[in-house]
Amino acid sequence: MDTIFVPPAPRIAVDHMGAGPLVVFLHGVGGNRRNWHPNLAAFAGEFHVAAWDARGYGDSEDVDGPRAFDDFRDDLLRVVDHFAAPKVHLVGLSMGGRIAAAFHAAHPARVASLVLCDTHMGFAHFTAEQQRAFIAARRDPLLAGKTPADIAPGLARTLIGDPDDTPVLEALVDSLSRLRTDSYIKTVEASVDLDQSPLFDDVAVPTLVLTGSLDRLTPPKLAAKIAARIPGSTLEIIEGAGHLSNIERPDAFNRLVLDFLRRAQGE
Repeated sequence: MDTIFVPPAPRIAVDHMGAGPLVVFLHGVGGNRRNWHPNLAAFAGEFHVAAWDARGYGDSEDVDGPRAFDDFRDDLLRVVDHFAAPKVHLVGLSMGGRIAAAFHAAHPARVASLVLCDTHMGFAHFTAEQQRAFIAARRDPLLAGKTPADIAPGLARTLIGDPDDTPVLEALVDSLSRLRTDSYIKTVEASVDLDQSPLFDDVAVPTLVLTGSLDRLTPPKLAAKIAARIPGSTLEIIEGAGHLSNIERPDAFNRLVLDFLRRAQGE
């Protein structure tokens, strides 16, 4: 696996391997490119796979000032152009799914397919109280002086399907502990402030909507609403997985996504 930094500033860190059609994996709001490392080898025999650190995450740079959610969309275009790919398969989890949808809305001709994992259509369907609670649970402890490592164990237990699954819990705690406080807070705020439901209209590329049966943040009924909104899409539920389906049930995740990508590539 090779690591590159896509210019210009803010430079975006990307791990990539394999050869073939480009597939880019996009992590969630508490993630980084390491979240995909256990999955990439399953795809690299048939595809050129890449996993990024979104701006402000992992080894990617950030810029001062507030976050605009479309910054992620524009950064993704830089990555796809860097690999000189005419089209890209996008696999996005949670926030990554919404970034994938934003990229498709802006550049539909550049998208070969979409895999929308454990995601939702933005926070417009949350009540105002739910929106405040989502932000407060993530922002307020950090503003009070706690570090991401301090809040990671408690937050991780709310996201995974089985809180007693020690290896999965440790992986997620590690991911959350690597967050950069300022970047994380402004990303959470930018995510909640934007109604992204229109991004899921007019999707005409092959689309897989996937979620864990135990996902409490983006439950199966919400995934079903996304699938119903996208004509011809496929809905898959991974039994026993919570919000991090690729980490919690990697074999099932890899099989479902790889089978889908093969079909999409043949269309």
